[in-house]
Amino acid sequence: MKIGFIGGGAMAEAIVCGITSQNLLPEKNVFVSDHKASRCEYLKNKYNINAYVGSDNFIKNVDVLILAIKPQTAKKAIDEIKNTVNPTTMIISIVTGLTLSVLEKSFPQNPVVRVMPNTPMAVGAGMSAISLGSHVNETNSVTAEKIFAAAGAAIIVEEKLMDAVAGLSGSGPAFIFIIIDALSDAGVKAGLKRDAAIKLAAQTVLGSAKMVLETGLHPAQLRDQVTSPGGTTIEGVQVMEEHGVRGALIDTVTAAVAKSRSMGKI
Repeated sequence: MKIGFIGGGAMAEAIVCGITSQNLLPEKNVFVSDHKASRCEYLKNKYNINAYVGSDNFIKNVDVLILAIKPQTAKKAIDEIKNTVNPTTMIISIVTGLTLSVLEKSFPQNPVVRVMPNTPMAVGAGMSAISLGSHVNETNSVTAEKIFAAAGAAIIVEEKLMDAVAGLSGSGPAFIFIIIDALSDAGVKAGLKRDAAIKLAAQTVLGSAKMVLETGLHPAQLRDQVTSPGGTTIEGVQVMEEHGVRGALIDTVTAAVAKSRSMGKI
């Protein structure tokens, strides 16, 4: 299999890092196009892949083509390649707001997939949601999942849920960073040095998330396991409930979802 990228930015690099580090396919079968020669040189040297200014060198020969471009440049980029791409090539878009119907109008013969990844892909811990177009078969679906699971985890969702995904896992890392920052501030207030407080907070979030994923238990069950009668944890939980932390987080994600929906109407 050969994979090509239109756009060589941070998210494209994260996917490249995932598929090359997991030996999903040889480096020589990965092709990236970016408008900056310096960026192409960087990607070529770091990952031992093929990188060019322009996609003419690979556009007709790849099995999968990933559109990793900014929304404002997507139309121009698609117009430049839509008549050149092989009709059997699977098109995967990670362009925010670009719907399957719009993609299928530009690539009417191709299997088309829409993906909403997030930034932790850069450290191999991303979360990607995948929506499948009308021409996608089982092989296409499995291939898309493998590509994005190589840099974290991936699930298949209906396209109508993509705004919910954008608000939860797409924007979610920013919300978690704020929580980590606040927890570390509390550690500093209690007398810890800043670097120690950040490490304690970040590792606590990482470990807690891992427990949810690996035990399969509901977060409330795991919370109860660490909440001893009359102990320090229940004291803190009471303060969280009094300050409406749970409601604030629900409202935060709900606002992000609403914003995603409004952006899709523009």
